[in-house]
Amino acid sequence: QVQLAESGGGLVQAGGSLRLSCQASGGTSISYAMTWFRQAPGKEREFVAGISPNGVNSRYADSVKERFTISRDNAKNTMYLQMNSLKLEDTAVYYCAARAWSPYVYTTGNDYELWGQGTQVTVSS
Repeated sequence: QVQLAESGGGLVQAGGSLRLSCQASGGTSISYAMTWFRQAPGKEREFVAGISPNGVNSRYADSVKERFTISRDNAKNTMYLQMNSLKLEDTAVYYCAARAWSPYVYTTGNDYELWGQGTQVTVSS
């Protein structure tokens, strides 16, 4: 059973950058569509970005376009989220999720069967 583990969260000032990683263990993630979701206090979980198994296709929420970049290294079973120009409203717990054998990146959390534990991202003014 593949397990996901996020890392790279932390405290950063507005305008700064962070890079999140999602490591898959217990198997290969090469056939999985992988995504990032986030959940801020008092808010619903929301889709941030997703990437197809071969890394060719990606999708972004409008709120992060031009600021965040998703990528993956299947040789390392790792997905990344480079976050630039961070804003206060990016503060949230960020989760990675995966869906097996899916060439398509879904934007709804219920479409993903594997989840990490989350990593906190806090953007300060």
